[in-house]
Amino acid sequence: MEHYTVEQVASLLGLHVKTVRNYVRDGRLPAVRIGKQYRIAKEDLAAFTGTPLGATRRAEASSIVQIDGIARGDMDRVSTMVLGSLAGRPHGLHVEFVYDEEREHLKVIVLGGLEDSAQVLRIVDALVRE
Repeated sequence: MEHYTVEQVASLLGLHVKTVRNYVRDGRLPAVRIGKQYRIAKEDLAAFTGTPLGATRRAEASSIVQIDGIARGDMDRVSTMVLGSLAGRPHGLHVEFVYDEEREHLKVIVLGGLEDSAQVLRIVDALVRE
């Protein structure tokens, strides 16, 4: 069983050490006293924060880029270049292209992690500016 010191818990939660000690003394955060220090079990910390053990924080982006006045050939070039740049990218990234030939509108739909989505948006931006 993994245990944390009061200092480690304070650092993990972004709290002052005295605040964590008060939580322990008030009984809000279970801990065991070893000598002059408290030790907080990983499971008790997870229950206190309301996060499952081993949970990682994840952020995702949903973006729609609309490009007006783009001819079919340019649209094909943009979609080919973007999809080619995705080789080897995580499976959690999804990019879709919707083209309205009559209006010459292209919509690029990007769903995925922040950095991967940002990379796709940078590529689209560079291709549109050419």
